[in-house]
Amino acid sequence: MKTFQTFDIESTYNAFHNRFPNHREVPVIGITGNFSDGNLTLASGYYTSILKAGGVPFIIPPFEDANILINLLDSIDGLLLTGGGDINPLFLGEEPVKELHSINPYRDRQELLITRLAANRQIPILGICRGIQIMNAALGGTLYQDIYSQTESKLIKHSQELERSFASHTVHIDADSLLAKIMGQTTLPVNSFHHQAVKKPAPGFRVSARASDGIIEAIESTECKSMIGVQWHPECFILNNDPCMMPLFGWLLQEADSFRTAKALHQRILTLDSHCDTPMFFDQNIRFDVRDPKIKVDLHKMTEGRQDATIMVAYIPQKERTDEALLAATAKADQLLNEIEQMVAMNCTAVDIAYCPADLYRLKQTGKKAIMLGIENGYAIGKDLSNIERFRQRGVVYMTLCHNGNNDICGSARYNEENAGVSDFGAQVIREMNRTGMLVDLSHAGERSFYDALDISQSPVVCSHSSCRSLCDHPRNLTDEQLKAIARKGGVVQLCLYSGFLRSDRPADIRDAIEHLHHMVNLIGTDHVGIGTDFDGDGGIAGCNDSSEVINFTRKLLYERYSEEDIRLIWGGNFLRVMDKVQRYS
Repeated sequence: MKTFQTFDIESTYNAFHNRFPNHREVPVIGITGNFSDGNLTLASGYYTSILKAGGVPFIIPPFEDANILINLLDSIDGLLLTGGGDINPLFLGEEPVKELHSINPYRDRQELLITRLAANRQIPILGICRGIQIMNAALGGTLYQDIYSQTESKLIKHSQELERSFASHTVHIDADSLLAKIMGQTTLPVNSFHHQAVKKPAPGFRVSARASDGIIEAIESTECKSMIGVQWHPECFILNNDPCMMPLFGWLLQEADSFRTAKALHQRILTLDSHCDTPMFFDQNIRFDVRDPKIKVDLHKMTEGRQDATIMVAYIPQKERTDEALLAATAKADQLLNEIEQMVAMNCTAVDIAYCPADLYRLKQTGKKAIMLGIENGYAIGKDLSNIERFRQRGVVYMTLCHNGNNDICGSARYNEENAGVSDFGAQVIREMNRTGMLVDLSHAGERSFYDALDISQSPVVCSHSSCRSLCDHPRNLTDEQLKAIARKGGVVQLCLYSGFLRSDRPADIRDAIEHLHHMVNLIGTDHVGIGTDFDGDGGIAGCNDSSEVINFTRKLLYERYSEEDIRLIWGGNFLRVMDKVQRYS
């Protein structure tokens, strides 16, 4: 019986690198191939354009094995979706119109799947002609099966008889679009060979160019992601030595190179998100071992985003401060911690609980994801100081002193005007946390509570998910003086990715988060900042909305010229340095 080995691009590439150690590393671009008359075919313009732009083209044949596709996608740095026949409308939930041309059953299912998988992994994508349609349909948009019969506008001939390397009409590019920035103009002569087209852009996309008859000619991501589709064939110009379309392929190679660099960086460093609220969803039948749409942190998304670890918190909402309510809060915290442990036990081959920084690095070396335990709201301990040591012994690494309400420990930022500080009981709580090696988390604490806690604590403190008040005037954010004070104490502030803490005038995106990070770094340096996303606790912004997208944050940091050491510190190094010091102090 014959056995067949799958082709491993990465192993082959590494073997080549070992043999030729001085060669320049360049991005590998996967190019979808056509299939007709029993043969794999590809117009030469596609791979020629990638070569001229400085990349390595890799032709992807049409096959549907998802496991092999995933392995393949892990080895490429960019994806080029090529032109070809019509898309089968049955895959889009429609019946065919009589004007439909020939369809290719070998390509559609695979390309719809590979596009979704690539988008989940944040792989840069350029779609050309059929490629823009595949990208749009795969990600939730709609298509015209035939623009001539399904639209009123018939001013433009969209299937030219000219040689393919010559333009037949112009498109009008939105001046504020990424495409306009890439091409350096807003009116562009293009060639045209289609009768299908984008009808409605997929969620997270915008129209960036149209023909004069209103037909959509280009779309691009509105979520700061590297995805663009064009309806024309830029590769035909390049094949005829006309460089007018090279900026498109240059953009793809630039984005792919950034992605390749970020992937390699994530291999070398540990990436820790210091705050997520995923346990809040445990009662909704979530599945941590699959890509569950109900949650922003699961094993698949952590793998796709190359995230190593997260701190899951047992969040306890602030309620009455009666003895009965306090006992119920403690019981709820124990229940949530039990559920985190049960979830980890059910997925023990892929994830484990870490109790200290050394555990995190050990788990990364073994290829496992790591979960640390936290408590959000000191209300969970009731009035019993012994609960602190008990929670610490079961692995809780930090406790947020309060949440959106005053409690027996301290005053909340929601009620700053009340000027409530740390109570006498709260001072005992902080000292006991110091003694047991549990980090004191001051996110959600009111300003007076913040400064009181800094004075009381003998160990550095943290803010597990907070942003800058000077950029977004919200009481949950930290003033510049607070940022400086926590740094003087040797602590760390973890940037929160909740939109309302980043901007007040519009929904925030990843660029706004970077601006907050810049502000922190300018004030207190790269040694005192990090990232606490608040995923599944309303955190998540365009460009970094769940664990699959954390690599986008790394790409932005690289773009902003942060060094590898800076990025290592920001992605958990600082937080773990403080954790190690606090645990050793105990």
